[in-house]
Amino acid sequence: MKRAAGFVVFRRVYNEIQYLLLKAAYGSFHWSSPKGHVDPGEDEFFTALRETREEAGYCEEDLKIYKDNPIVLKYEVNGKPKEVIYWLAEVRDPCKEPVLSDEHSDLKWLTKDDAKKTVGFRDNQEMIEKFHEFLLANK
Repeated sequence: MKRAAGFVVFRRVYNEIQYLLLKAAYGSFHWSSPKGHVDPGEDEFFTALRETREEAGYCEEDLKIYKDNPIVLKYEVNGKPKEVIYWLAEVRDPCKEPVLSDEHSDLKWLTKDDAKKTVGFRDNQEMIEKFHEFLLANK
């Protein structure tokens, strides 16, 4: 089974929670949170840190990471099972903009509802909703 990991990155701007989505520069040009494949010898959390640094320019010091409530998505890609674990991560400085890698052609900061519309996939939409509910319950 393929394994991947990433962060659902968000920031707070004027009491509004905004989620970071990146547009893939390949394939279906889908929008998603920073994530990537777990390399041999890596654990999922290290992968999430590495991929977020590579794809969005944020390192661990830039983020407040909610380690205790990850969400695991399971789905098939080209008929093969894939498992992706996501943690919620807040950008400590909401003015610090992401820096894109070659893997992505665009980025957006979106409200929960707009982020859910943009990601398209139902499991991703449900994940954003669950993380959002967690944030509202833990202000």
